[in-house]
Amino acid sequence: MEDQILIDLGNRIRDIRLKKGLTQAELADKCGCNRNYISMLERGERNPSYKSLVMIANGLGLKIQKLVV
Repeated sequence: MEDQILIDLGNRIRDIRLKKGLTQAELADKCGCNRNYISMLERGERNPSYKSLVMIANGLGLKIQKLVV
């Protein structure tokens, strides 16, 4: 179940990123994190901390609630 939750979160991040026309590297720059970390999140391979989710939401120009719906 946890794996599916992380995959769903990663898919949401990817979908929003692509709709905004951002590459993984561009999102990583906006978030202050590594492109590899974004890639692993999008594949559901990482369980992000609350702080990471806030940084990603900010990088995407969203409130965190849009990521964790």
